[in-house]
Amino acid sequence: MIKIKLVRSRIGTLPKQRAVLDALGLRKIRQEKQFKDNAAVRGMIAKVSHMVEVTE
Repeated sequence: MIKIKLVRSRIGTLPKQRAVLDALGLRKIRQEKQFKDNAAVRGMIAKVSHMVEVTE
């Protein structure tokens, strides 16, 4: 399992990055979600890596 935490604001980000955050279910700063470790989730993390903290 991977724990993802949003640490930077969505304001001023590109629409694609906002769409990735919506798909991950991250809307508010300091909100955390857990996901299974797979290629799709890893790809989404890569697109917004500057905005999230990842804990395995």
